[in-house]
Amino acid sequence: MTKKRKHQEDFHKVKLKVGKKKPRLENATDTNFKTTSVHIPEQLREDPVLPTNNRKLNIKDLLSQMNHYSAGVKQSALLGLKDLLSQYPYIIDAHLSNILSELAAVFTDRDSTVRAAAIRLLQFLAPKIRAEHISPFFPLVSAHLSSAMTHISEGIQEDSLKVLDVLLEEYPTLLMDRSSVLLNNFVELISHQQLSKRLKNRDNVSWMLSVSPNRRITSQQWRLNVLLRLRKFLHVLVGGSSELDDDGLQGENSSPQVPKNALIVSWQNLAKGQEHIQLYESGGLQPRTNSSFRLRSLVSVTSSTEKGLSSPENLKRFIEIIIPLLLDCWIEASPTQVAAPVLGNLLEPGSLQLMEQVLSIIHLLWKLAKQNEEPQQMEAWLRANYLVDFKHHFMCHFPYSFQEMIKHRKKDSLKSNKYCTTPSNNVDHLLLNLTLCDIMVSLASSATLHMDSHWLDMIRKFVIETLEDGYKLNSKQLNRLLRVTWRLWQIQISKVTSETLMKAVYTLYQQRNLPFSVRTLLLKFFSRVYQKEELNTQTNRSRSKVLTRWLAGLPQQLVLLGLRNPELSDQLIGTIYSAASRANKEMLQSLQAAAPRIYDWGKKKLVCTLVLKGSFLSPFVGGKYPLQSSVTEVDYFSFLFSTLTGFSKEELTSLQSIRGRPHISQTQLSPVQLYLTDLDQFLYHWAVTEMVSQCLSAIPSRSQCIDIVQSGICKYLAGLTVIPDSTAGSVLCAISKLLDQACLLNENLSKFLASLCCSLLFLLLTIEREDEEHLQKRDVLWASCISLLTALPRVLRLMLQSLQVGRVRREELPVLAQLLRLLMQHGQLRSHMVTNEFLVKQIVKDIVALKSGDAQEQWLTDLHYYFNVCLASHPQGAGAINTVY
Repeated sequence: MTKKRKHQEDFHKVKLKVGKKKPRLENATDTNFKTTSVHIPEQLREDPVLPTNNRKLNIKDLLSQMNHYSAGVKQSALLGLKDLLSQYPYIIDAHLSNILSELAAVFTDRDSTVRAAAIRLLQFLAPKIRAEHISPFFPLVSAHLSSAMTHISEGIQEDSLKVLDVLLEEYPTLLMDRSSVLLNNFVELISHQQLSKRLKNRDNVSWMLSVSPNRRITSQQWRLNVLLRLRKFLHVLVGGSSELDDDGLQGENSSPQVPKNALIVSWQNLAKGQEHIQLYESGGLQPRTNSSFRLRSLVSVTSSTEKGLSSPENLKRFIEIIIPLLLDCWIEASPTQVAAPVLGNLLEPGSLQLMEQVLSIIHLLWKLAKQNEEPQQMEAWLRANYLVDFKHHFMCHFPYSFQEMIKHRKKDSLKSNKYCTTPSNNVDHLLLNLTLCDIMVSLASSATLHMDSHWLDMIRKFVIETLEDGYKLNSKQLNRLLRVTWRLWQIQISKVTSETLMKAVYTLYQQRNLPFSVRTLLLKFFSRVYQKEELNTQTNRSRSKVLTRWLAGLPQQLVLLGLRNPELSDQLIGTIYSAASRANKEMLQSLQAAAPRIYDWGKKKLVCTLVLKGSFLSPFVGGKYPLQSSVTEVDYFSFLFSTLTGFSKEELTSLQSIRGRPHISQTQLSPVQLYLTDLDQFLYHWAVTEMVSQCLSAIPSRSQCIDIVQSGICKYLAGLTVIPDSTAGSVLCAISKLLDQACLLNENLSKFLASLCCSLLFLLLTIEREDEEHLQKRDVLWASCISLLTALPRVLRLMLQSLQVGRVRREELPVLAQLLRLLMQHGQLRSHMVTNEFLVKQIVKDIVALKSGDAQEQWLTDLHYYFNVCLASHPQGAGAINTVY
């Protein structure tokens, strides 16, 4: 069989006859069936677990769309996610991990609209997520941020700074753990590495400023944007302190004082488990196991790879990289040498902003160097490596001012501080010069004064001119100015130069209507200078005349200030106390002259503070406090007694001529009449009394103290007829706190105290309920009377003996009966009343005899009842109930 024949048999075609149907195939599908539509409405309903936005998309749908290849879909997903989370904020915590991972991934997206939508979403989310919640996911976020900062695309680099702004605002502490990586990223944003052609190793790696002509903004503007964020980041590393901190007013070797009973924590012992911290919160007596207080992670603290700029080696390495780049930026922005003498050196606005960031970054790096364990060695290293360059680039055109100011001041004399205090384009020109001064003076010392005299004279002249014309300075400018002044004063050897600096500061201090923050900074500066002069015994520098004049004027300033600014008054009082404790003659004389005006009753807080601090000036506590006693025993007791009485001798004398209500309370039972003081005056006097009582109780010789006090009372108060109620209560309070079993009072004082108690108790029982002002005196006066009568039974006996019913007016009988009833009811006095049962019984008989012809009244019935219950039956035991009147 031929091949052609075989081929035809394999592909044989069946021929059908006309009119015959095609035979059914074996694999044919039967289509003779019917179908009905199926409706599932449940599929169109929203998921009851996951809420949706206005496009009916839930959180999972939106997060999945963020991985889409289309930029439009991703942008729409980010906008929808922001809309969904704003409507249902509780979703954030439930899906925080997925949200942050998807959001951080688009930091490096190629499309600018997607990145812009991601930044807006981050700005919305960051304030709503607490740092402790985002902390576990922050390494992922910071890793994507680092990728964006070092990305090859310039647009992504620019947007990464906006992401960094949000994180610096909301999570500055978390960024500190990534400081090493972020600092390198900042360097790479504005520069590139250049290897040496001869030796290509790490020791010869240098960095050069990079220029990109393809960037949409100029290279100078780009560097300004990067340096602005670098300054913010370094500010966080320094400690995040306010710009108004006063560290410049601290001494070179001084450190912040550790609070008393402070808890000292050793991180090394904690890491090894050798130390345990017990936490006490809200004044509790027991430590809390489930506390809201959390220590930082030991991993981030003890890790050697993440020490950042806290390590001296890392700090030096970063300074060696960044300072040359900053100097290059300064050179690009600095003005050219001007041939003719003009007002400072002229700057364009953009250049000025760049120069401000350069100086601010160097200033923060200097701060980090001072926080090092060995600041003196760091300062020596900085001086050796950068002083020459700084003098050449910074000081050759110092001081700097703004270009537009030259139009109207071209012919004026050279006083640059007058023309650089007005901020322009968000740049404070005076602050720029002061920051430069602060950097430079930190590199100088007393030992190098002869080598640095030329540029130091320029800075000193600028500082003095600024101080003398500094009435418009704000607190931020003044803080930096005083910091420079403090450093110049420290390193200065010449007394004449130091006095010139002090005189310039005092000129500003004498200006009127200075803001509170400015006045406080000046006060702290002078206080610091005074302490430095007093404590520095190694030098032979005599006390500054300007400083002496300032100290002598403090009491008068305290009088003028009064209660208008309590915080500033506290500052003045603290300085007065410090000077008085060191026996400053001029200040003590001024304080003595101003004392009558200081102790005006309206200055309650001032007087209380002075009295409390006055206890430390006592010669009796000189061994306890390392301060020199500035007053004698006589002066100290005179001070306390005058404060205790609350009224001068002239005022007490004038009160003797006052008669009748509403100012006088009197009774036939006592020879002492009470002058009713105003409530404010009374409360003030009582606050002072408590402090005076504490001071008297602190004197070691209790018997001698009581002898002196009772001598003063008998001499100045016992002979008076009218006594203020506050003075009477203060005397009883002080005596009751001083007394003990071994102390004896003379007869005159005992009788006077009995009269005071009788007058005060009568006053308390006759105060009308409508008189709300005097009703508020009841508790303290009642307590002082009971305390004294309990401590001195003889005074109680003398008071009972003075209650002669025959001298009492009939309308006073119910008051006398109520007084006896209250004394018998009081638990602390019951035993003493039992001892004086005969006297009490006689008084009751006299009252009954006087009322025998009248109808029996309720108060007389009550008196009979309590006398029979409390005294006649002699009840024993500790079940007495204190009286509530």
